[in-house]
Amino acid sequence: MPPDNASTHPPRLLDQLRERIRYKHYSLRTEQAYVHWVRTFIRHYGLRHPRDMGAAEVEGFLAWLANERKVAPSTHLQALSALLFLYREVLAIDLPWLQEIGRPKQRERVPVVLSQAEVARLLSVMEGVECDLACLLYGTGMRLMEALRLRVKDVDFDLHEITIREGKGGKDRRVMLPARLVPVLRRRLEQARNVWQRDREAGLPGVWMPDALGRKYPRAAESWPWFWVRPSDRMSVDPVSGISRRHHLYEQRLQRAVRKAVASARLTKPVSVHTLRHSFATHVLDSGYDIRTVQELLGHADVSTTVIYTHVLNKGGRGVVSPIDRL
Repeated sequence: MPPDNASTHPPRLLDQLRERIRYKHYSLRTEQAYVHWVRTFIRHYGLRHPRDMGAAEVEGFLAWLANERKVAPSTHLQALSALLFLYREVLAIDLPWLQEIGRPKQRERVPVVLSQAEVARLLSVMEGVECDLACLLYGTGMRLMEALRLRVKDVDFDLHEITIREGKGGKDRRVMLPARLVPVLRRRLEQARNVWQRDREAGLPGVWMPDALGRKYPRAAESWPWFWVRPSDRMSVDPVSGISRRHHLYEQRLQRAVRKAVASARLTKPVSVHTLRHSFATHVLDSGYDIRTVQELLGHADVSTTVIYTHVLNKGGRGVVSPIDRL
């Protein structure tokens, strides 16, 4: 009996790309970004196979992104990283021109920071789960996805700390659990437990588990300790497994709420959800805590990333008092 088509044809290029990214244990967001840029690159050149292209096409594509699409340097670098990954990891092509492609210079920007009074104004016009989540971000310095992925077992009310699993760079760390947020989190956990109980009674699949933990502990995905602190109110399809299961809240929900609150609070600064993290770092430093402590709380691999918040604390130009103020 002749083999079927699935066995005679090799996997499509984008499927090979996904497979290699998952082998490297990159995040789903990285996978989605890399697939997007490789697909865009192939379409840009009329569906030519990347193996038949080289330095000229890669540089031409990046020039098109910079000059025609006007993308930011960070986006430019992401697209370049995706193409380098494709050639090196998927096509096994590591030619000298890969090292010679120019990289855009990243802009050095001072982060937008709200004063404590501005944070209070922002939070005062928010309500519900979005307000609780914004308070958690400002109160702990967590990134948005770190807060959304928080599981029941990682909140320790006795030690007043929260364990952040698989943060940026795949590292774990601990942050404080603000006393003001304890009753808020307890209420959220009660609501989450009701959702978890209904899911178990309905026989629904358990939550997503990282890496091989789902196989190692097959019942853990359905257990209460592994459930989300902030579960979504609807089921969704897991993009990797295709299983319909309960996910955590989506980041767009808080992003929309913050944009609306910024307008209501009449704040003139370009505020985003990440501004709450910037404000946390600046205010903790301003309270007298040393920069190494703040580095650990933020989960920065290099203290030079944290140092930027000391610049925000400077008054005027590097903290210098203008002579006109002495007249």
